[in-house]
Amino acid sequence: MRQMTRHIGAQAGTTTSSLNCKLQGSTHLPAFSKDGDFVIGGDFSLHVYMNTVYSDYTSMPEPAKCKGSIITSELQSSRAMVFAIEEINNSTELLPGIRLGYQIYDSCASVPVAVHMAFQFLNSFDPVFSTDNNCSHSGMVMAVVGGSGSTTSISLSQVIRSFNIPQVSHFSTCACLSDKQQYPSFFRTIPSDQFQAEAMAKLVKHFGWTWIGAVRSDSDYGNNGMASFLKAAQKEGICVEYSVSFHRTYPQSRIQRVADVIRRSTAMVVVALLSLGDMRALLEELSHELSPSRQWIGSESWVTNPELMRFSFCAGAIGFGIPKSIIPGLRDFLLNLSPSQVASSQILTEFWEDAFNCTLTKNASAKKKVCDGNEDIQNLQNQYTDTSQLRITNMVYKAVYAVAHAIHNAVCQEINGTAKCDKLTKLESKQILIELKKTNFSRNGYDVSFDANGDPVAIYELVNWQKSENGATDIVTVGLYDASRPVGQEFQIDKNITWMEGSMKVPVSVCSDSCPPGTRKVLQKGKPICCYDCTACPEGEISNSTDSTDCLPCQKEFWPNAKRDTCIPKPVEYLSFQDLLGIILATFSVIGACLTIVTAAVFFCHRKTPIVRANNSELSFLLLISLTLCFLCSLTFIGAPSEWSCMLRHTAFGITFVLCISCVLGKTIVVLMAFKATIPGSNVMKWFGPPQQRMTVVSFTFIQVLICTVWLVVNPPFPIKNLTTYKEKIILECALGSAAGFWAVLGYLGILAAFCFVLAVLARKLPDNFNEAKLITFSMLIFCTVWITFIPAYVSSPGKFTVVVEIFAILASSFGLIMCIFAPKCFIILFKPEKNTKKYLINKNQL
Repeated sequence: MRQMTRHIGAQAGTTTSSLNCKLQGSTHLPAFSKDGDFVIGGDFSLHVYMNTVYSDYTSMPEPAKCKGSIITSELQSSRAMVFAIEEINNSTELLPGIRLGYQIYDSCASVPVAVHMAFQFLNSFDPVFSTDNNCSHSGMVMAVVGGSGSTTSISLSQVIRSFNIPQVSHFSTCACLSDKQQYPSFFRTIPSDQFQAEAMAKLVKHFGWTWIGAVRSDSDYGNNGMASFLKAAQKEGICVEYSVSFHRTYPQSRIQRVADVIRRSTAMVVVALLSLGDMRALLEELSHELSPSRQWIGSESWVTNPELMRFSFCAGAIGFGIPKSIIPGLRDFLLNLSPSQVASSQILTEFWEDAFNCTLTKNASAKKKVCDGNEDIQNLQNQYTDTSQLRITNMVYKAVYAVAHAIHNAVCQEINGTAKCDKLTKLESKQILIELKKTNFSRNGYDVSFDANGDPVAIYELVNWQKSENGATDIVTVGLYDASRPVGQEFQIDKNITWMEGSMKVPVSVCSDSCPPGTRKVLQKGKPICCYDCTACPEGEISNSTDSTDCLPCQKEFWPNAKRDTCIPKPVEYLSFQDLLGIILATFSVIGACLTIVTAAVFFCHRKTPIVRANNSELSFLLLISLTLCFLCSLTFIGAPSEWSCMLRHTAFGITFVLCISCVLGKTIVVLMAFKATIPGSNVMKWFGPPQQRMTVVSFTFIQVLICTVWLVVNPPFPIKNLTTYKEKIILECALGSAAGFWAVLGYLGILAAFCFVLAVLARKLPDNFNEAKLITFSMLIFCTVWITFIPAYVSSPGKFTVVVEIFAILASSFGLIMCIFAPKCFIILFKPEKNTKKYLINKNQL
């Protein structure tokens, strides 16, 4: 820094004064410099390390110096800046008549050196000079190109921003530098890490990797870049097994711990946001011990650097690189180094001596031979001479041209289509800052412009480390990423990608395998969301996609298939004529009806015999007709329910059975009345003759008809789809409509049956060989037993078995009646005709 002093003298009443600016501390000479009408500063990390300076705070410490070998890629970038300025100085279109100068410094990626360098951009090299104003504008550069890293750029920007000096970086990618509140004068020709972080997250998602490891440089570049990546990865549903950081200057034990974390991890994919030096240090540590193969995902800072190609275990790495470019004439400029040029520059001297392993000084150490002048840079193979993949170098080239266009717009005017520039124009750095914001031009087919944050359009090449036939590892461009394209279409992959271990198949890196359709993910306790177990969907639910987090219930009339990945219509179930049960019940129903008809035929053929006439043939025939209807009404319960069948089955059942029981009741009463009629002086039979018997049957039946009519009018039975009894199928059945109506029908039938049973019991011991009371007693005992057991069975039976129980009760009770009442009579009629006589009828004591 400079300090302003005042010298005051008095002569003959006059006072003279002058302002002097004095340099405080030592100067740091630039690596390359040249005077010009307007000077542009440059910041490059030409060396790897800075010497450690210790201070006892009693004397001025020695100035910081860079040490280590020359970084040839950075040397190429710094020389590209010189080339671009020389090209502009020789141009007749851009800044005609104006000579640009430069001051290019080596910051050796060190913050103290970068800060010291920033102050020198604000001063000249003279130890003392005078000015009529102040010291703030002494030796000030118009703009700065650089630095080569985010940390040094942050330090540099924090100093020069107060003087409105614009900074255009070619290799500082930290997203934090887009904050115009903190870095108002910062621009860059390389995309921000925010774009790269989002691109890397989308790349990981694109190939289906959800379980990754992350390693970063412990610097502004690595920490801020990784923070952006982790945020983007979380949005994409990607989980990070570990996230570790280090710096190449850390103790070796720290780097070794990072390498051990990578070796022990289960994640097959490693995202590395590392600077070139840090990546080199990590790969060297990993190469000491055989490690499991890993799929490396690289940032532009190292993945396109040929220097790392020697680590063959990284073959298959994929990452983002700055697009390759061509700068005409640059290679010739780089190789056009004369001995005098080399000798006059300390940086070039170091480069020359390292490249050819010789020394240019005659009194050199005996460890190196003296350069004899036969060294040919044309045959030199390193990053300085390699112009086949100009990536970062092109960013420097574009940065210089961006500054030149800004100066051109500030000092030149278009007159009759020709640019006229005034090199005497008093140009302020703030003017360059304003013009840079409006910069928009094209050079060598590449567009250059800046958005509101000073960032360019984010376009990356997708590069892949592929082994060639000779075993060497090459950097192959396999696609493109353009952040300006629509969402989901940013990637354009044109070539096959070679993965780790030379595989052509995309590696798998997941914490848990994908859950197939029919299952859902259940997170493992205490682990990230990418670690889960696959659990089958609950009953009645499905998942029709892979890695589903929830299962969806099927609609009411649908049910999951066996795999539980789709809903299919529930099978509809009812007692049909095709079912085995339906066939059996229908067969017994028809057999019963046929048996009843046969019995009626037998009775009709022997209607004049004593046994038929003695047991009230009219009621017997009516009973047989009603029993036939009882057998046949069971058929109405079989088949798909409909509105008519539902109303018919219950009413037909109720009416036919009441008719049947009414006939039985009438026969029982006739037996009792007949016994009373044998008592002398009794005239009871005239009060219960055939008309009264018919009226009794009709009356009892009419009551049931009336009950059924009310039931059908008020709330009749109707067909429903029962979805509750079974979850996996639909039961077609008849709803009762009014339960009271159903139980009224059944209750009335039960009352008649009970009354008939009581009368039959009372008449069972009357002395008569043809006394039906015994037969009726047995038949009604069976009837009542069947229907008493029917009630709990009916209530508890599920689905179609409810219908089966009801049909079984109808058939059982019907068979009970016909077998108990008519079977013995048919046996006598057909097989014991000698008992079918009037004599046998009136002989009450003969068995």
